[in-house]
Amino acid sequence: MSDELQMRRAIELAASARLVTSPNPWVGCVIVTADGRVFDGATEAPGGRHAEIVALGAARAAGADVAGATVFTTLEPCSHHGRTPPCTDALIAAGVARVVSAIGDPDAHVSGRGFAQLTAAGISVTTGVLADDVSEQLRPYIHHRRTGRPFVVLKMASTLDGRTAAADGSSQWITGDAARAAAHQWRAESDAIVVGAGTVRADDPSLTTRLVDGPSPRRIVLGHAPASAKVQPCTEWTGPIKDLLAQLGDDGVLQVLVEGGATVAADFHQQGLVDRYVIYMAPAFLGSAARPVFADERGASMNDIWRGGLVSVRTVGDDLEVILDPQQENPS
Repeated sequence: MSDELQMRRAIELAASARLVTSPNPWVGCVIVTADGRVFDGATEAPGGRHAEIVALGAARAAGADVAGATVFTTLEPCSHHGRTPPCTDALIAAGVARVVSAIGDPDAHVSGRGFAQLTAAGISVTTGVLADDVSEQLRPYIHHRRTGRPFVVLKMASTLDGRTAAADGSSQWITGDAARAAAHQWRAESDAIVVGAGTVRADDPSLTTRLVDGPSPRRIVLGHAPASAKVQPCTEWTGPIKDLLAQLGDDGVLQVLVEGGATVAADFHQQGLVDRYVIYMAPAFLGSAARPVFADERGASMNDIWRGGLVSVRTVGDDLEVILDPQQENPS
């Protein structure tokens, strides 16, 4: 039995729960009994069962004996009473022999206590299996727990010459259907979406998730939105962006998608508040009179250049998706 093989299955299970668990982490669990039977579990919606409890329930429903079983879970089992009892208590009571986990839980209520409780009960604990994969999968959750702020994704659509709108302000549509569907997937995975009042007035977007199956994010407008705008009902924000992110973090928002125009994009970028850049580039040109990705006057010399680290590049329909991260940690 390969630990990595079972952990990859647990990661797949976690992915299946991505759209339903926030503000809780999306976790997958695989239980392999002493006689080789395998049972799966993924975290349910808030107030529901955690992945370990789902997998234990599946095993018991099948009449399996979980005593001596090995448990593969993407995140450290919780050890505190929240909306549900501790998973560690259930694993100990079930008599499992071994727990294999990818990473520890950075939440202050857990943070190593789950592993310690299991070890104290005589259960063998192995950590670090596919840790990089799970850290990437749970990055918004980890970022929120460590910083108190949501993970900020800036999504822009541009031409190959870096233009996001024509000189008259029109921008629908630079990219094709596949890229727009991919952008809606980012909406579904985000708890909130932010645009500027200028974008609302120019495009009157609804900012809902329509092209993929998934929830629509909470809508936030920087400035004031007309009462008749499609984005209504929305939250209007006129204070500093950092204060907005702090408030959203307090509200349990794990990921924010910024879909504003060049001015809003520049505000987030210049303040070092973007954790991931997602650019959809169309095989097209608009020329120097069109509007750029960022509405700023930087770049007077090569000393002003900003460089990120490429995460991935792929074709999406007729367009190119480029994802990059800042090369250094954002300031806290």
